[in-house]
Amino acid sequence: MNCRKWTAAILAAGMFFTANFMTMGVAEMAEQREAVKIVQTAGRERLGNFAPDFARYNDDILFGEVWSKNDVLSLHDRSIVTVSALVASGVIDSSLKYHIESAKKNGVTKDEMVEIITQLGFYAGWPKAWAAFNMAKEVYAEETAEIKEGLTVEDIRRTSLFPVGGENVNYAQYFDGTSYLNMVSTEQVVLGNVTFEAGCRNHWHIHHASKGGGQILLVTAGRGWYQEWGKPAQELRPGDVVHIPAGVKHWHGAAKDSAFQHLAVEVPGEGTSNEWCEPVELAEYEKLK
Repeated sequence: MNCRKWTAAILAAGMFFTANFMTMGVAEMAEQREAVKIVQTAGRERLGNFAPDFARYNDDILFGEVWSKNDVLSLHDRSIVTVSALVASGVIDSSLKYHIESAKKNGVTKDEMVEIITQLGFYAGWPKAWAAFNMAKEVYAEETAEIKEGLTVEDIRRTSLFPVGGENVNYAQYFDGTSYLNMVSTEQVVLGNVTFEAGCRNHWHIHHASKGGGQILLVTAGRGWYQEWGKPAQELRPGDVVHIPAGVKHWHGAAKDSAFQHLAVEVPGEGTSNEWCEPVELAEYEKLK
C-alpha cells in the first residue's frame, strides 16, 4: 500500500497524527512543496448580497487561507479530509459532489476514493457510504468508461482542450496507423497536439542536440504507451508526463483499444535534429495490454 493509501486510510478512520508518526519524511516533503493560492468566488456569487460576511469567510478564509496552506497539507490530502468529514456528518448533497470532483482534480484516484468510502462505511454508517458511492460513481464515471471501453478520435475531438487538427500527412511515413497534428505554438517553445487512432504509434526515433534539446509529452486523453530502447514499455494515461532526454531512442503511441492524445513540447536546444528509425515490431506491440 503506497503512502497516499496509508494517508487515506488513517484520515478516513478519524485518527490523529502524532509527532512521532512524522518520521516518514513528511516534514521534509512539506519543505520542498510550494503553496498554491486557492481562489474561490462561490460564496460571493451565491451569497454575496444576502450574507456578505459568510461569503467572505468562505472565499477568503476557508479557501483563501486554510486550503491555500497546501505546502503543509497537500490538496490531495485536504480533499480526503473534507470528503471524509462530509460523509461522516451525513452531508450527502451538492457540496459533497463538489468536493469529490475537487478530490479528483487534486489527484485522488478512483481506487483511492473507493477505499476511502468503503472504510467510512464501517466508521460512519453503511447508508452514508451507499449515498456517497452514488455520487462518486457519477464523478468518476467518465474515467471508468474510458478505462473499460477506450476512446475513439471522435470522443477526444469532442472534449479536447486544443483542436485535434488534420491528418498528419507530412509525417505519415514515420507512423503505423493514422495520426492527427495541430501545432499549438511555433513561437518561443514549439508545442504540438498529437492525436493517435487506436493502434497507431510512431516509429523509433531520436531527438538529437549538442546542448539541451529533447522532448516532453503531456498526456491529455485516452490510453497509450511510451518505450525507450532496451527498457519495458510504460503505460500512459491522462495527467502523465514523460521527459525524453536528447539522444534517447524511443517511440510512443496509442494502445490497441483506445485512441490517445498528448501535447508534445520540443525542449529548446542547440544543434537539434530528429532521426527516424525502424518501425516498432508488430509482434512486440501486440504483446502490450
